[in-house]
Amino acid sequence: MSEALNPETPEAVLDDAADEAGEEEPIKQRKNGLYPGVSDELAENMKSGWADTELRGLTPIAQAEYTATRRAALSARFPGERLVIPAGNLKTRSNDTEYPFRASVEYAYLTGNLTEDGVLVLEPTVSPNGNGGHKATIYLLPRSDRENGEFWLSGQGELWVGRRHSLTEAEQLYGIPASDVRELAGKLREATGPVRVVRGYDAGIEAALTDKVTAERDEALRVFLSEARLIKDDFEAGELQKAVDSTVRGFEDVVKVLDKAEATSERYIEGTFFLRARVEGNDIGYGSICAAGPHACTLHWVRNDGPVRSGDLLLLDAGVETHTLYTADVTRTLPVNGRYSEIQKKIYDAVYEAQEAGIAAVQPGAKYRDFHDAAQRVLAEKLVEWGLVEGPVERVLELGLQRRWTLHGTGHMLGMDVHDCAAARTETYVDSTLEPGMCLTVEPGLYFQADDLTVPEEYRGIGVRIEDDILVTEDGNRNLSAGLPRRSDEVEAWMAALKG
Repeated sequence: MSEALNPETPEAVLDDAADEAGEEEPIKQRKNGLYPGVSDELAENMKSGWADTELRGLTPIAQAEYTATRRAALSARFPGERLVIPAGNLKTRSNDTEYPFRASVEYAYLTGNLTEDGVLVLEPTVSPNGNGGHKATIYLLPRSDRENGEFWLSGQGELWVGRRHSLTEAEQLYGIPASDVRELAGKLREATGPVRVVRGYDAGIEAALTDKVTAERDEALRVFLSEARLIKDDFEAGELQKAVDSTVRGFEDVVKVLDKAEATSERYIEGTFFLRARVEGNDIGYGSICAAGPHACTLHWVRNDGPVRSGDLLLLDAGVETHTLYTADVTRTLPVNGRYSEIQKKIYDAVYEAQEAGIAAVQPGAKYRDFHDAAQRVLAEKLVEWGLVEGPVERVLELGLQRRWTLHGTGHMLGMDVHDCAAARTETYVDSTLEPGMCLTVEPGLYFQADDLTVPEEYRGIGVRIEDDILVTEDGNRNLSAGLPRRSDEVEAWMAALKG
């Protein structure tokens, strides 16, 4: 990795205050850098001889009309208030390397822009008829400066990390007036009137508003934006389907290389799925769970460093994230050698039956909790039938005794976050009624820990989860991940065909 003279680090500083005052601030050498500085001749040479690369006549992004509708709903909810929604900043991984940037969900949902340091501001307005509203402005970093050398000297300059859109280009793409974000903190410090900010993403913006906001008011903004995502619009539903379709192909990729995973480890599975996610999407939507053998009993096994053995099960819980940040969340529990053993099939089929009951309960007008209750009842019935817990089933469910082996809830909302809408109020989420446009997972499981002495030895170390992404429709539901087989015999046939 090449060395940069980075004005954002102590080793090489371009002083903004000096620039504003018209003073020339010398570029300080990076410690242990190979060049002692920049000659006046080189600095002057780098300013000229570059072609005009401004992009003109750009087509707005596909979701621009949807983000405008979302901003209008936000404006209506908080009339007369200034609303500030940051994208977030780069985070250091180590020394001078950063983690890949992912814009805040709230910012991406309202703008479609995914670049670091961006901030959406809705300024309250009053029309001639006295009605309130907001003017939206998206504050962004402009293209890196060629006059002061930023474009080639800064570690975040154009020649180091790539070209940013100009503010004019951004206006065309996102349908929002754009301004230089470097001027925003000063404007916010001078702002008057009520202000709300989405916290946790941009410390500099929050500091500029520190005497103007309250935690309670800011939380209300965050809650509203979380609840706004409970109902997916047509664009979002389409993106979720894209995410699932790529995920299906990723699962197929894994099945085709299980022999290589056996020769190495779970990491071969992780890497195989990640390749599909990066080729067809932005990334994985969450850390892939590639849990073979008894690791399948650890709900969020993401170390993925264990062996993959013939005769064991592989619990693969993974999802592709699209370029617009919508993620799938799908799980299949697969026999590594392509055939379920008798006990594996017994447990798998019980989970499948529970999932069938859960999916059937996802209907418009049903209570959100219904699908969980339906799946849990089936699993409790199986546990009583197998003699693992004393019935009757009603007693088991009332006392929650099945939870020793079912452990988790049967699903959650899905969208731009794998656990979407998490800040929503309980009454609008788990205590709500399902409506068309909601998208949720249905994912029952049974997990018999390797050290659980309350179950027969043959059960120990077997974990099974089956998970699909379900969109609530006007007349029922649609399984977005129906492209992956679920029934045990269909799974075996599918694996045989892929390996053949």
